[in-house]
Amino acid sequence: MESILIKDTTREERERIVAESIGDVNGSCDGCMAGLVDMYQDYIDGKKEIREINMEFRARYESGDDGPVKEGYSCWR
Repeated sequence: MESILIKDTTREERERIVAESIGDVNGSCDGCMAGLVDMYQDYIDGKKEIREINMEFRARYESGDDGPVKEGYSCWR
């Protein structure tokens, strides 16, 4: 397995990693998948590693705080 760390990838590779990991964001759910793409934008931009983002999401989930939402609707409730 190739490294997915920011230091070992280009922006284009990180975009591909996120896209391949999430799958078809338009095909399922009622728009909440777009929130997942937004959630990983800091990784794509090279600001945070995937591990950090996942840990922050898990901490919000376990604490009951909301995760990513589509405006006017939350898939996480």
